[in-house]
Formats: sequence, C-alpha cells, structure tokens
Amino acid sequence: MTGTWSPEDPGVLRLPSGRLVRGRGLRNPQPPGPDPAYGVYLLGKPPPASAWESRWLRWPDFRLPADKAEARAVFSDALRRSGTERVEFACGGGRGRTGTALACLAVLDGVPADEAVAFVRRAYDRHAVETPWQKRYVRQFGRPDPHAGSGQA
Repeated sequence: MTGTWSPEDPGVLRLPSGRLVRGRGLRNPQPPGPDPAYGVYLLGKPPPASAWESRWLRWPDFRLPADKAEARAVFSDALRRSGTERVEFACGGGRGRTGTALACLAVLDGVPADEAVAFVRRAYDRHAVETPWQKRYVRQFGRPDPHAGSGQA
C-alpha cells in the first residue's frame, strides 16, 4: 500500500466518497511531492515510460476515448485503486481529456452525470472538459450501458 494523495497536493480532486485522484498535464513539469502509484494516460499515442505502474487509454486530443467500454473499465479500476493508492490521470494539457475522465470518475462515485462537469470545474480546473462532445460523453456516461447484461447468466 502506497497511501493516497494529500488533499493539498497540486491537481488533487476529492470525490464525494473522500477518495483523492490527481489530474495533470504531461506538458507541464511533474508536481512536487510523491510519485503516483498508478497513472492513467489519455493520449493519442503511447505515453513515455514511467517509474510507476501505468495504463495507456488511447484518446486523441479534443476527442473521445477510442474504446468506450475499455475506458469505463479503466475508470472503474482507477476509482477502486484510489481508495488505497495515489492514482493520477493525465493528458497533454490536463484539462480536456483529463477533466472528462475525472468527471466520469465523479459519476462512478455518485455525482449525477448532468452535474459532473460542473463538479470537476469547481473542484479541479474551471476549464476542464473542453468540447461539447466531451460534455455529452460525461452526461451519457451516467446512463446504463444498453449492451451490459446482454450475455448469458
């Protein structure tokens, strides 16, 4: 167990459950303080190597995740891990894709989907979630997956 972030650490978002996750832009220097234990990198191409465990989620700039089912699984896993580990989400600038992912985490943590963008903008970055389709993705993220449960019992 590595411990979680301090609420005062740069870029840290406190979710309603009290879990802490960090968002950041990879084009900026790494914030001072401890390294993450697990990073989720939201980029159109593979991220640079890191000294900690990481996951690449293919997500071109100003767009949406290439595989939405994979994104949901990655977000769910990251939320679970954030209870005991320092988890960070990062894209190039730390606002559009990172803000969208953080808003989806907020939905998974109980924030109503139609309030999640405003929640992240208040608590993380007022410019988070940059495009209309990213906002729509967050709103739709809160809806049940029509394909879930369609397999055999």
